Amino acid sequence: MAALDTLWEDRDVRFDITAQQMKTRPGEVLIDCLDSIEDTKGNNGDRAVGYSTIINITTRTAHSKLRGHTEALYILTKSNNTRFEFIFTNLVIGSPRLFTSVIAVHRAYETSKMYRDLKLRAALIQNKQLRLLPREQVYDKINGVWNLSSDQGNLGTFFITNVRIVWHANMNESFNVSIPYLQIWSIRIRDSKFGLALVIESSRQSGGYVLGFKIDPVEKLQDALKEINSLHKVYSANPIFGVDYEMEEKPQPLEELTVEQPPDDVEIEPDEQTDAFTAYFADGNKQQDREAVFSDELGLAIERLKDGFTLQGLWEVVG
Repeated sequence: MAALDTLWEDRDVRFDITAQQMKTRPGEVLIDCLDSIEDTKGNNGDRAVGYSTIINITTRTAHSKLRGHTEALYILTKSNNTRFEFIFTNLVIGSPRLFTSVIAVHRAYETSKMYRDLKLRAALIQNKQLRLLPREQVYDKINGVWNLSSDQGNLGTFFITNVRIVWHANMNESFNVSIPYLQIWSIRIRDSKFGLALVIESSRQSGGYVLGFKIDPVEKLQDALKEINSLHKVYSANPIFGVDYEMEEKPQPLEELTVEQPPDDVEIEPDEQTDAFTAYFADGNKQQDREAVFSDELGLAIERLKDGFTLQGLWEVVG
């Protein structure tokens, strides 16, 4: 059941990713592909920025290596308790497509979390019916299902769809839970003090919840487990992530646009260790450019380095 737990594309920031990691995974769709985009802050190499890591997206003036002072896309992210800042500049003069595409798709991602996140006490039910998401279908509705989260249990209704499992209490519809297949770590029948129960364990990133539900008779419980396992298998083969956004002009498939990069004619020192992502660390305390100082090493004026940084260290990052 944990096949989707290896999903990293939307929740991680990765540097120097491989050609295999560049490929779209099942359920992922290429929405737009832009040429002539400068990575203004960084250096060579491919990067992947997951939408869930994004803290803020803004547009402001930056100094491009190729276009000078121009409007650029600033993306502030946080991954594994580390903040990274990315600056991208569209080298096509007068084209707003970089800004409109990224910002619009990020908004579509943010407004479709119900497909991907476990939710408790959400607005799920209306007139005793499940509020369906786009492309969601109800495959089964089971009445008389006990939620075993309390000592006495709560009687409610179970919905099994092609995207998730939903339970709500009959006496209080706001007491509910929505569990996307994307967040299910395991599901099985186990014995409890209430008898045999359907036990769902959610993934670690969703909180690692263990939820128990009692369905009578036992034959109905077994049928529910079989149906959920079947739907989960279908979902895993082609997940529905819920991000629906279409460009007016369809981009070419990513496989057709990917060019194999020839190996660099350089020798790599195995004992040397550099942090390739150092250039992307967000300098949150910098409000303006630092004073210019003369560098004897370079023979020209440079911006004064931050404390703890050396020219040699910066050359090692670039190299």
